[in-house]
Amino acid sequence: MRVIFLGTPQFAIPTLEALIVRDNFDVVAVVTQPDKPRGRGGQVTPSPIKKLALKHQIPVWQPKRIKKDRDTLDWLKQASADVFVVAAYGQILSTEILAMPRLGCINVHGSILPKYRGAAPIQWSICNGDTETGITTMLMDAGMDTGAMLLKAYTSIGLLDNAHQIGEILSRQGADLLIETLLKLERGEIQPIPQDPDQATYAPLIQKSDYVIDWSQSAIAIHNRIRGLYPNCVTSFREESLKVTATVPLGEDYWAQLPSDFDKLQQQWNALSSLKGSPGEIVSIIKNLGAIVQTSDGLLLLREVQLAGKPPRSGWDFVNGTRLTVGEMLR
Repeated sequence: MRVIFLGTPQFAIPTLEALIVRDNFDVVAVVTQPDKPRGRGGQVTPSPIKKLALKHQIPVWQPKRIKKDRDTLDWLKQASADVFVVAAYGQILSTEILAMPRLGCINVHGSILPKYRGAAPIQWSICNGDTETGITTMLMDAGMDTGAMLLKAYTSIGLLDNAHQIGEILSRQGADLLIETLLKLERGEIQPIPQDPDQATYAPLIQKSDYVIDWSQSAIAIHNRIRGLYPNCVTSFREESLKVTATVPLGEDYWAQLPSDFDKLQQQWNALSSLKGSPGEIVSIIKNLGAIVQTSDGLLLLREVQLAGKPPRSGWDFVNGTRLTVGEMLR
């Protein structure tokens, strides 16, 4: 099966690797986003998918706008591919492109469609407190993740799981599901199922303002936002920027979902639950664990944070390193 692969970030790597190592697929080309500045130094760097393609001597195309790039479009048409596989490519395909391959364009999408159509399904699923997500393969059409569904695979989301961890699980799951999808599609063993638009939800691009922690929200809402948008949620501490990269919500609803490392919190819950403070106020410090923050509804342990220009540190190291005291505020 002649395959053209369209993808860009790390999430797409396992899928491309799965196609490369199997003898019944021939990856004739890779299409990825143009090289761009990355990291603190702003050095122009190729995408993870481009690096993998070059390692395996696969031709790479990097159009700025694939729908308008005539050279790319002509080449794609002449390649006579059986299928285009799309995994987090980052550009919308035109109807002209969608019609090119014999089996169509197959997308590996990081949610259980029709939930979380759009650019950031993993992040928003966790932000919304979902306990399950997964991968859907679908036949692409002209809409935004609106095509007929082919196969689905599910995975659970734990209370302390973040977007990076779930993304790694889904990327591997997506690779396996894509291979199964292509083989069954070729044999005529899949009946595409139209999506129900009334069940659709959306996962829009993440904006800079989404990363700012609002301590007037509930503890569980803040916790879900921090792990969903990991590792970029930020607050203000002593008039400087502070990233909060991991938290633990406290209370009867959560003890059974927490590892034994946090048994001390449950043991002290009678005392902790009686504490009162303003949203964002440090109301307690737990030895070897860290600071407890008051929210509008519930308490939150700062499990891991990162001061500007510093590496991430545990909540307890943060307490000791800053000589944090009860009554200080995060804003």
